[in-house]
Amino acid sequence: MMRQRGISLIELIMFIVIVSVALAGILLVMNVTTKSSADPVIHKQAIAAAESLLEEVQLQDFMDLSGSAACILPASAVTAANRATDYHIVDCYDSFGMTGITDLNNNPVGLSAYNASVAITPEALGGIAAGSAVRITVTVTDPQSNTIAIDGYRTRY
Repeated sequence: MMRQRGISLIELIMFIVIVSVALAGILLVMNVTTKSSADPVIHKQAIAAAESLLEEVQLQDFMDLSGSAACILPASAVTAANRATDYHIVDCYDSFGMTGITDLNNNPVGLSAYNASVAITPEALGGIAAGSAVRITVTVTDPQSNTIAIDGYRTRY
């Protein structure tokens, strides 16, 4: 009897089919992963915008020069147009909102599909007297309508 050397045509076809199915499965997983890889970028941009706006509010004075912690509305209210030019205190950012994220000079920064809003709430923190601390809540909505809300505190010191 003669020994077979090499592979038969049936074995070759089966090998090609098995490798093709495995390769198609791997490419399908890679396609799904690549398609949804932009989602974390959108989420991180929303977080960065919220953190930036929270820091902007926290860096404002707690009280104005006369010693008042209350904003005189509507003249002192913060708008996208007067953020960089007018003097503001923390309370003036209450109900501030932006449709499209802009820098301090109201220039677009490439995040026109994002929206942001700020809410200021008086808080009593531990041994800090009421009226000497506020809670700042910044809410950013991304293009996929996901909402990111971060909180920070500003005290009179």
